[in-house]
Amino acid sequence: MITAENLALMRGGDVLFKDSRLQIFPQHRVGLVGKNGCGKSSLFALLRGELQADSGQLQLPAKWRIASVAQDTPALQQSALDYVIDGDRPFRQLQQQLQLAEQQTDGHHIAELHDQLAAIGAYDIEARASSMLAGLGFSQSQLSNPVASFSGGWRMRLNLAQALMARADLLLLDEPTNHLDVDAIFWLEDYLKRFGGTLILISHDRDFLDQVCTDIVHIEHQRLNSYRGNYSLFEAQRAEHMAQQQSEFEKAQVMRQHLQAYVDRFRYKASKAKQAQSRLKAIEKLPTQAPLRAQSDIQFRFFAPEQLPNPLLSLRQAQAGYGDTVILEDIKLNLVPGTRMGLLGRNGAGKSTLIKLLASEISPLAGERQVNNGLKIGYFAQHQLETLDLEASALLHLQRIDAKATEQSLRDFLGGFGFSGDMVTRAVAPMSGGEKARLALALIIYQKPNLLLLDEPTNHLDLSLRDTLVTALQDYQGALIVVSHDRHLLRTTVDEFYLVANRRVEPFDGDLDDYHQWLQQQTAGKGNNEEKPDDSNKPDRKQQKRLEAEFRKSVAPLKKQIQQHEQKITLLEQQLEDVHQQLNDSRIYDDSNKAELQQVLQRQTELKIQLEDIENDWMAAEQQLVEQQQKFERQN
Repeated sequence: MITAENLALMRGGDVLFKDSRLQIFPQHRVGLVGKNGCGKSSLFALLRGELQADSGQLQLPAKWRIASVAQDTPALQQSALDYVIDGDRPFRQLQQQLQLAEQQTDGHHIAELHDQLAAIGAYDIEARASSMLAGLGFSQSQLSNPVASFSGGWRMRLNLAQALMARADLLLLDEPTNHLDVDAIFWLEDYLKRFGGTLILISHDRDFLDQVCTDIVHIEHQRLNSYRGNYSLFEAQRAEHMAQQQSEFEKAQVMRQHLQAYVDRFRYKASKAKQAQSRLKAIEKLPTQAPLRAQSDIQFRFFAPEQLPNPLLSLRQAQAGYGDTVILEDIKLNLVPGTRMGLLGRNGAGKSTLIKLLASEISPLAGERQVNNGLKIGYFAQHQLETLDLEASALLHLQRIDAKATEQSLRDFLGGFGFSGDMVTRAVAPMSGGEKARLALALIIYQKPNLLLLDEPTNHLDLSLRDTLVTALQDYQGALIVVSHDRHLLRTTVDEFYLVANRRVEPFDGDLDDYHQWLQQQTAGKGNNEEKPDDSNKPDRKQQKRLEAEFRKSVAPLKKQIQQHEQKITLLEQQLEDVHQQLNDSRIYDDSNKAELQQVLQRQTELKIQLEDIENDWMAAEQQLVEQQQKFERQN
């Protein structure tokens, strides 16, 4: 078990946490959360023995083996498979001993070592490493490639695989999903839930924390606070704690005012001096701690676009790729105001290529890309932070966009993104990744785009900032296309999914859970295809597509009816709002306007009855649609 008593840690003169207690039990999976800079990575360094506590004690079992993900990867010529197997140090040690014993022709020792290797499962180690790499998105042909041939993101996946191969009692993972796509995250979740040791995980992915964690440790107000359960349960417990503390604070304030009023009234009267003095002592004993506040004071929103032409952009039989290499073909898309699309697909399938085509970063190899003259694109790319001028300040970046704006108005705008005071005039270079991401978003938002293209916008944002971004995107009025491994962001901001696979871009009829099932079916199908011809399952797929098309056709009238009900509900709500405005006018209550008042009240009653009837019809139609969908799913 890991225990901490009165633990304190300082870095650079700042107190990260103090007077903290902690207990982490074996085989528990702990999510370590808190805003950027609160001390999460420093606590990892403390656990690894790289830092020493400033006071208090942190104790780990002496024989525990600790594994974590290396942050740097040398440009090695060693194969990816061998590099990952290096993570299993007991295996490598026994392997070296075996080579030495063979050189010395020590038959007895050789036999002992073979027994030890068999006991630790050494003879299927390549299969285990290959399976792990496949889960993290590597193809079979890549396993023999040298480490130096992979890009930075893929090398981080190799480092993750190497850490997972370690026979660790304590596994420390710092943002393991940052360089993964949704497919690999699903695999990693399943793997970590089966992990037999103790896991401490830093992550800003709430869905990942929910799926993996049994406990949460939250660093806030320089304290380590432990909660039982996953991230959603932690949020609920913390919200309840905040509400209780707010209530206690408000009660104390009322009592303080009451006692202070007595003191102010009677403290100089001799007959009441003792009572006044006792009340002063009571005031001193009242709790003085202010109520807990939400972590992030950063609040921003997207401006309403200046115009919303229809359509904004369309692709017709378009091909996308680079040079002679075609990545996607026969792309048909029509983006209109209100489009809210999430792109799904395996890493390398072409999601970012499609975003670049839409953003005009690349031109179509064939087909058409038609844009409306009023189109204004806001494009956040994975490499967006690299486009910032490191020598310029946040204020200067905005002034280059809008030279006519006053400095105060730009400062006010940047304040919503957490840039205030001298921060707005400091160079970008020393900013953290999160600060640079906020600035990049600010520059996009300031230009009021009507088409927003987001390619992994959350990589450098903590949980509170991701929540702020989700809220802002929910209110965004333009068209939105998102590529993200953050499933919470996808679930809460998009209305439809498109699947990028097999060089195609097609609507995906389902949600993220359905996509997970699709991935599992694809993986199973890939295994089957090694023994069967590629076209063995085509009749079944055609039959399924035909059944789905027939089902969509059968429920189309019901969906249309639901849409009509929703339009009527909107209209009635608007009419009721007009009636409320009339009733808010004090003149209607004059004696001379009694007849008009009666008419308005009668109109209000009629509208409420109509609205209730329409809402009942709408709910019945929705229920009917759900039942038909469930019936179709059971039958197919």
